[in-house]
Amino acid sequence: IALSIPPVAVAQDEKLSVSLGVFLTSRDSKTRIDGQIPDSGTPVDLENDLGFDKSDSVFRIDGYYRFNDKHRIDASVFDLSRSATKQIEGEIDWNDTIYPIDTVVNASLDLSVYKLAYTWSFMRRDKGYLGATAGLYVADIGTSLSAEANALSSSGGVTAPLPVFGLRGQYDFTEKWSLRGSAEIFALEYDDLSGSLYDVYAGLDYQISDHVAVGVGVNSVRINVGLDKTNLSGDLDWQYDGGLLFLKFDF
Repeated sequence: IALSIPPVAVAQDEKLSVSLGVFLTSRDSKTRIDGQIPDSGTPVDLENDLGFDKSDSVFRIDGYYRFNDKHRIDASVFDLSRSATKQIEGEIDWNDTIYPIDTVVNASLDLSVYKLAYTWSFMRRDKGYLGATAGLYVADIGTSLSAEANALSSSGGVTAPLPVFGLRGQYDFTEKWSLRGSAEIFALEYDDLSGSLYDVYAGLDYQISDHVAVGVGVNSVRINVGLDKTNLSGDLDWQYDGGLLFLKFDF
């Protein structure tokens, strides 16, 4: 006699989970800011040409709210803003302002990231789940370049909401140890925005108590976006990779 036993859903009582962490990032950023003429700006390596730090640590908040066993909302917030001062080694055309070679330039990049995603768990077992996710990766971008000695300055900003789709899952090795991961991608082209994005995360959690866990993770993100907007036009090619140390609180 064949006996069919349905899969057991993961026993998870928490509705709300919040992770507070330190994100140790390594960055590679290339940016071109155009003026009135498309493709007129100088491609600039922010780390090598403008002296931005290649690595940094930032505070990061991640969390989710679970409606039931199959449906949840995930959110993340962190700030990757940087600034630097450097004597440039080549001429830069930035938003129709020319910065001559050997000019001492003050540069800043304001980049705040807000992530919001809905996950539907289409596969659940006693050891974990796998779900389809869809949401928005919102990059709030501001750029500024100035040279006080030459009385030059230029700035611009834009908020770019990028729709992402992907997978999210968790596997529980034991009652204490869990592996979590997600992979999201974006590829889109319409009137004033085109480009691609991938965001891959993997993390290991250790449950200290019923409501507190500690963990480590890695996160790799690549953004390549072309903008044609009134307040900011150009091309943004950014990559950041890093490790994450966090405390996770479940309620």
